[in-house]
Amino acid sequence: MNLVAALGCGILFGVGLAMSGMTDTERVIGFFDVFGNWDPSLAFVMGGGLLISLPFFQLLQPKLKGPVFGDVFRVPDRTDIDGRLIGGAALFGIGWGLTGLCPGPAVAALAHLDVDIIWATLAMLAGMLAADQIDRLLDAGKTSRA
Repeated sequence: MNLVAALGCGILFGVGLAMSGMTDTERVIGFFDVFGNWDPSLAFVMGGGLLISLPFFQLLQPKLKGPVFGDVFRVPDRTDIDGRLIGGAALFGIGWGLTGLCPGPAVAALAHLDVDIIWATLAMLAGMLAADQIDRLLDAGKTSRA
């Protein structure tokens, strides 16, 4: 049942991204072109997402006994800022700015069967796999020194 719920949420998210135009790489790149032909529509999409999610996380979630399809709510609990976070955020931003895609819209945009989007998504997946391997090597180095 958890996989069905995850699939349903993913489909709903992808449809929302497509309907809002966030799978259009030109629109996303236009959002980053602040000093040129700026397209503010991405800010409205993000703002709309915040208007929906912020009340839930601030008001409703603390009153719920638990999620419908899980044991506990998994909310990030780390507050530290380290080199891995800054480096990952920088790489994410660079990739997003260069391609106009982040992971959610990239997967949703695969429905267009555009060769450039397919290559960008494959490169993104390769980067995720490489980051996972680098993490494992760094963690193994830490445990061998301890």
